[in-house]
Amino acid sequence: MLSNELNKKRLQNKVKKIVENSLFQNFILGVIILNAVLLGVMTYPEITSRFNYTFNLISNICVGIFTVEIILKLFCYGKKFFKSGWNNFDFIIVLISLVPTAGAFSSFRVFRILRALRALRLITHLERLRVIVQAIIDSIPNVAWASGLLLVIFYIFSIMGTTMFSADFPDWFGTLGKSMYTLFQVMTLESWSMGIARPVISHFPYAWIYFVSFILISSFIVMNVIVGVVVNAISEISADIKKEKEAAKFQANNQDLKTEFLKLKNQMSIVENLLEIQDSKADRR
Repeated sequence: MLSNELNKKRLQNKVKKIVENSLFQNFILGVIILNAVLLGVMTYPEITSRFNYTFNLISNICVGIFTVEIILKLFCYGKKFFKSGWNNFDFIIVLISLVPTAGAFSSFRVFRILRALRALRLITHLERLRVIVQAIIDSIPNVAWASGLLLVIFYIFSIMGTTMFSADFPDWFGTLGKSMYTLFQVMTLESWSMGIARPVISHFPYAWIYFVSFILISSFIVMNVIVGVVVNAISEISADIKKEKEAAKFQANNQDLKTEFLKLKNQMSIVENLLEIQDSKADRR
């Protein structure tokens, strides 16, 4: 029983070395990119009709490789695999990819749309992308407060716009909802000047104060606050990752020193034993 456990542990360590090897990870990354490109090409019917069998074969091979990767990780990490959110993300995407969509399972054809999610696996294999996504997730509370402030600004300016411009421009400012939608277009700077602001200003000469002040507050202040929150989170996460890497490197160096020290200690013990044997032989003589 004990020997079986030891053999399993040795095998897990060997598989772990393979999974964590840079060549294996780069190979998986290459398969992910190939699969993402293939999914894009398969959206062209004229190309897919000619190479449908080949494309499906390559797609199935990619899914097979992803499945083997997950199985290997489950084997070497065990329950620890599910402690990582990124591993859970990979597991769900691969699980969706395994849902059959042909024959008796044609009712699951909608899941074919979700196969595009496989391209998201690039995030789990590229550290910089993981940092950005993690920063966005960590920024959600602060971004929510900034968004709340933006909503208040929208509400105030929508009331002002509806009150001032609804009679002459009912399509843009006829109701509170229409005013908020119009202001959203103005905030994104999409055709706001020639499409909305200038026609309104031609009827209300001082309306430029309304539009300019709204853009300054919404686009150039509040939106920059949201961007600043995300950028700050990226900097903090990058600094934490750097510290973790330095700590891991320091620990690895310490482990190497301990290993070398133990080797030296064993060699010293061997030398001492040899000296004792020589001394005992000399005493006998």
